[in-house]
Parts: sequence; C-alpha cells; structure tokens
Amino acid sequence: MSRSHTGVTEALRDEACPVGEVLDRVAGKWSIGVLIAAAHGPVRFTELERAIEGISRRMLTLTLRRLERDGLLVRTVYPTVPPKVEYGLTPMARELHAGLVGLVEWAERHRSAVTEARAAYDAARGGEGTDAA
Repeated sequence: MSRSHTGVTEALRDEACPVGEVLDRVAGKWSIGVLIAAAHGPVRFTELERAIEGISRRMLTLTLRRLERDGLLVRTVYPTVPPKVEYGLTPMARELHAGLVGLVEWAERHRSAVTEARAAYDAARGGEGTDAA
C-alpha cells in the first residue's frame, strides 16, 4: 500500500470508526424516536410505547437500556405502588438532540434539491437509479 493511502486508512480508523460506532447506536429509528420523545421532559415507558409507532415492548426495552448504558438517558424509579419509572435526557443527549434538530432542518431545506439531483442522476443513466454505491 502506498504511503498516501496509509494516511487515508489511518484517518478512517482514527476518525470515522468512533463516529460510526456512536452513530450506529443513536441513529436508528427507535433511538431517535426515544430521544425526541424524551426531549420534551421526563417520559414514562407507556408514553414512549404509544408515541413511537410500530415499536414492540421488547424493542423499546432494549433501546432504553442501550441509551441508558451509553449515557444518553437517565432512568428514575419512584417508590410508589405500582412503581413509577421515568426516562429523561442527560446533558449529553440534550446536546445530541440539538444536533438532530439541525439535521432535520437541513433535510427539510434540501429535500427538493436531493429529489432533483436523484432525478437528474437517474435520467443520465437511463432511469437506473440506485441507493447502493
């Protein structure tokens, strides 16, 4: 491998891999749904279950555990009968939520431009559009 390619490989390993790992954890549709729902204040399991369309109880439980483990959610158990459990965002997750809001705003601003670029690309290739590289 040439010396110049070694630099690219090192950059990918040092920069892209950690970013990819974090994004894999938080960019899934279930994680994003939980983070957005919890951004409006502490939320209970059943509220999340109703708010996130299509999520199963098991997937919600796994998603909550992963986000809590990653330091993005705080789980608070209140000593009541039955126990009351709420989930809230950590300061780190609030910062992430601000970034997600920015990404959503970007996507809304550029949605038509992306659609036009796809149509132009497909037309130039005889209608053979693809989402794969």
